[in-house]
Amino acid sequence: MHLWLPDAEATVTLGRALAVTRPPAAVVYLAGDLGAGKSTLARALLRALGVHGPIRSPTYTLVERYPLTDAVGGEALHLDLYRIGDPGELEFLGLEPGEATLWLVEWPERGGDRLPPADLRIALGLSGEGREVRLSAPTEAGRAWLDRLALVDELHAFLVKG
Repeated sequence: MHLWLPDAEATVTLGRALAVTRPPAAVVYLAGDLGAGKSTLARALLRALGVHGPIRSPTYTLVERYPLTDAVGGEALHLDLYRIGDPGELEFLGLEPGEATLWLVEWPERGGDRLPPADLRIALGLSGEGREVRLSAPTEAGRAWLDRLALVDELHAFLVKG
């Protein structure tokens, strides 16, 4: 799926659409340069999943945990791996693949094989005044998520044809 999001409100719309269509458990990789909108999208998704209060960027803490109060529930882990120098550093976080219902991982390439595999990959990039977003799904659960996402009417205005 290829989208062009003209502004921050469009990014929030994508976050809400991801929230209402999410599977019971998923790992999402968020890729893109600094300022591409990874944290903005993660924050919008978490807010739509019922997270109240501040949603901090995990740039310095590496991981933030959030209880989810939507119909699926569970816990979300929001990781930002920009500051790690070696994938082995993830061992010190004590994360287990099945411990959260949703993983949001920024800079996943820095985690190497120490991360659970992605169900959904979201690549964000600057494009004019907005953001270009490409979503792909390497797993069956991810493909089903993309299929549900394609049915969300609010996203149709942002679809890039071709």
